[in-house]
Amino acid sequence: MKVIVDFGGGLDVCFENKKEITLEFEEQQIKMADVILKLKTICNPKKLDFFYTQQLRPGILVLINDADWELEDKEEAQLQHNDRVSFISTLHGG
Repeated sequence: MKVIVDFGGGLDVCFENKKEITLEFEEQQIKMADVILKLKTICNPKKLDFFYTQQLRPGILVLINDADWELEDKEEAQLQHNDRVSFISTLHGG
């Protein structure tokens, strides 16, 4: 199963400045929690502290196919093949 992940608001620095990556999963049924765990394993924490323990830091908007993940049950949301997940930081320096 494949999920497309894109980053906005500067979060791409955690992923080698890539605005979009594709994650492959062997399982056919995955949840958003699986995506977050996989991202945590490839994120460079020296560039940006994207995660707060096992969860995302506050101030990160998450969209599943352009819909707020809070409408889809957040970490428990079931994903389908080729779904698009967007992580957008709402926190910016000034």
